[in-house]
Amino acid sequence: MAERQGLGGLMTVGKSHAKVYVETDTKVTFKDVAGVEEAKFELQELVAFLRDPKSYGRLGARVPKGVLLVGPPGTGKTLLAKAVAGEAAVPFFSISGSEFVEMFVGVGAARVRDLFEQARKAAPCIIFIDELDALGRSRAANPVGGLDEKEQTLNQLLAELDGFDPSVGVILLAATNRPEILDPALLRAGRFDRQVLVDRPDRSGRLAILKVHVRKIQLAANVDLDAIAGLTTGFTGADIANLVNEAAIVATRRDAPAVDLSDFTEAIERIVAGLEKKSRVLSPEERRRVAYHEMGHALVAATLPGVDPVHKVSIIPRGVGALGYTIQRPTEDRFLLGRSNLENRIAVLMGGRAAEQLVFDGEVSTGAADDLQRATEVALEMVTRFGMDEKIGQRTYTAIQQPFLGMPTGEHGQAADVTNREIDVAVRDLLEKGFTRAKDILIRRRADLDAGAQLLLKRETITADDFPAIRSTKAVSGPQLVPVSAAN
Repeated sequence: MAERQGLGGLMTVGKSHAKVYVETDTKVTFKDVAGVEEAKFELQELVAFLRDPKSYGRLGARVPKGVLLVGPPGTGKTLLAKAVAGEAAVPFFSISGSEFVEMFVGVGAARVRDLFEQARKAAPCIIFIDELDALGRSRAANPVGGLDEKEQTLNQLLAELDGFDPSVGVILLAATNRPEILDPALLRAGRFDRQVLVDRPDRSGRLAILKVHVRKIQLAANVDLDAIAGLTTGFTGADIANLVNEAAIVATRRDAPAVDLSDFTEAIERIVAGLEKKSRVLSPEERRRVAYHEMGHALVAATLPGVDPVHKVSIIPRGVGALGYTIQRPTEDRFLLGRSNLENRIAVLMGGRAAEQLVFDGEVSTGAADDLQRATEVALEMVTRFGMDEKIGQRTYTAIQQPFLGMPTGEHGQAADVTNREIDVAVRDLLEKGFTRAKDILIRRRADLDAGAQLLLKRETITADDFPAIRSTKAVSGPQLVPVSAAN
């Protein structure tokens, strides 16, 4: 009757918009999830409970009411939730946190109630709320105050979590990449009892993810997946899936019978450094400056100890503003960085500017803008976060955020004006020290700098096999967090 009178949309405004999947729709199991073995092990308990709740609770244990999947974007949180539903063969209610919030007051709370009512009728089942931070943001963060629509929705969710009995077979899964902004009442024991970290995969994890995604493409015999896993430090599962697809597109474009290692290499460069800009024509003087800039990065990286070896140097423009790039190949994952590692990283970033100043009689260009920004960020982290400056001391300083914008002001909380001045001086000293080290290295290796730049101008792209002077003789195992250095 409501639909006939044109009120169908109005009458269903409080209904849940959750998409319901059954096992045949999900078609995802733990075999399709790789690289997050610890998270899979944690979630297998949920599957065991959903399959046989009586035997699981024979010793008095109860399943966690809620499980929160925490991790960076693209690490596979949603895929893990679907795999739990697929393994348990139960209905899977999937909804985004933003779908609860509407302009009408009370709609979000009504949708929460409706979602849990549907889930109780379909038990055993799984409720999955993606992007929980859109719904569960801390109420103390509201500068205006008052009981607005988002707060009502969150209060209803808290009430439902307190009210439902997990023994009936309803399990709440949620995912977020911003756990720090969630309301403390949502994270307490009895609501989200368990938090599962879904982090970026290590090298073995990336290899396992590669094996999953290459099943759908035709691989050539020369493809070494372990070498590709070593080149993709910092990639998430979604990044690796995109990499495999890009490599297949590259091979298809050149009409190849299979995807080989060169296709993966080109796909990595396209993802990290951007698309080649062959139409961007530089003047001879600009090409010469870019060649010396990139060779400066490569030679400093090849000289300093503990720095990842140089994989490729190019002066072909890529992306929005990169006129050249230097790629360093990590050898294995590293989870701790010492002060010397960070200082060497600053020196490598300063190598391009140092080469320009040395060769062009002190005349520098705007090409080092990105390098300077990244070097400043590393130096600032060393001083204000890692306590690596003797004068500043063994403590941290958090940058003050601008109201409503969330942007740092340049000043640091709980620090006097004198201390802020000392932080600026310490950061400047670290940058100047890195620049001086880079310039001293290039003065000693001026012949290699000139020869490498000339070879770059001739070939546009070179590797350590083409120019052995950039082959690192002092590199140790361990990647840096940023494997690519690009000059704007």
